[in-house]
Amino acid sequence: MEKDVTTLLLDWGEGDREALGGLLPLVYARLRRQAGAALRRCGGPRGGVTFDPTELVHEAFLELVEQRRVGLRDRRHFFGLAAFLMRRILVARERRRRYAKHAGDLVRTTLDERLLGDDAPSLDLLAVHASLERLERLAPRQARLVEGRFFGGFSLAEAAEILGISLATANRDWRLARAWLRADLAAPGSLEGGAETAAAPETSSPVEVS
Repeated sequence: MEKDVTTLLLDWGEGDREALGGLLPLVYARLRRQAGAALRRCGGPRGGVTFDPTELVHEAFLELVEQRRVGLRDRRHFFGLAAFLMRRILVARERRRRYAKHAGDLVRTTLDERLLGDDAPSLDLLAVHASLERLERLAPRQARLVEGRFFGGFSLAEAAEILGISLATANRDWRLARAWLRADLAAPGSLEGGAETAAAPETSSPVEVS
């Protein structure tokens, strides 16, 4: 399957329109799993996001179609980009929902130890998104790792493969990123409204590991 997906992506990038028709059946199940993982963590009474996994997959796939212009290299690139796009779609919808309801203050959230388990609690999507944006400015790879696990439902091994790093490096990045995010989400001004002005926490600073 990996070879088929990569071949179809390359053919599609070169202008073969028929390649797209062959691509969706090969990636649909994986995309739906990613969508389900993201929705479990962003929905519910705290997360607030209301989306059907099928609907999210379709929106993400339409976005992915447009990414042909930037050149999708292989299946790792494709599924990593899918996690990023699902994050963007969910954040945009939640912002519209809150704006429409004239929502008040956001609810503070913490990065629960069970974040990546099936029993993970719903977290405040916009707070997590804002914190990830701050992490991305300091340690882009660690932010991509968290994004893949949170919005893509990737295992640590899968995330490492997508990022092109060793499992040991992914483990180290994950520990650093999770500690930093917990501190950041607990810090004053960590909600989305303070995303641009809040100072990074002084403890558990992320470090880029080669």
